[in-house]
Amino acid sequence: MKITIIGTGNMGGAIAKGLASQPISEISKICITNRSIDKLEKLHAEFPNLIIEEKSEEAIKDADLIILAVKPWIVEPILQELKFSPNQILASVAAGITFKQMEEWCKGTQRFYRIIPNTAITYQASMNIIASYNTNPKEDDLILSIFNHLGSSIIIPESKMAAATSISSCGIAYLFKYIQASMQAGIELGLTSQEAIQLTAQTAIGAGSIFIQDKNAHPSVEMDRVSTPGGLTIKGLNELDKKGFPSAIIEAIKKSI
Repeated sequence: MKITIIGTGNMGGAIAKGLASQPISEISKICITNRSIDKLEKLHAEFPNLIIEEKSEEAIKDADLIILAVKPWIVEPILQELKFSPNQILASVAAGITFKQMEEWCKGTQRFYRIIPNTAITYQASMNIIASYNTNPKEDDLILSIFNHLGSSIIIPESKMAAATSISSCGIAYLFKYIQASMQAGIELGLTSQEAIQLTAQTAIGAGSIFIQDKNAHPSVEMDRVSTPGGLTIKGLNELDKKGFPSAIIEAIKKSI
């Protein structure tokens, strides 16, 4: 598959770096294009296997997959000035842009993906949410395989994109909030900030790994395993419930839709 990435800002640049930094058998060519030539040259200097093209219309000519990684308000003007071929697939990572809008603005192809990563994509550890439109199962498997190199990926209906985005793309910030609070508590208890961050971050990775590796795991069961009668953990859990921690998380996720 030949891939063109339009836009090399934070997200587009992270996708380009992630794909170019490792051998991926499914990809034969990665072309990047951006309004700022400086960003293109910096990326190419770091990853010489990236092909740079100043003009978007030239960059998409022989591409199988075009990834549109620009701000939502730039999507319409870009799509209206470009002409795609029927066999090309367009993937948008712009939040809130629907398939209906893409279908209305796009000329030449009606085969789309919506992809919402989170900021961990910089470290190839993103949760990538994908919805498809007019694509086939083989293409869907290929997209999953490619984006699994940048973390973990899931294909869901477009109707679930908002909820999934709130939990994953917005939710990573809520985890940062917990890490910050844990760090502050650790410092108050005598740890250095770096010690507290390392302890909290690895603990978060461990908690996530339980549910990734054991599909039957449940938070209530895992909390019971940690909590011994009369122990410290159950006191802390009860305090979190008392202070409204669970309801605060639920409301934060619901507000993010």
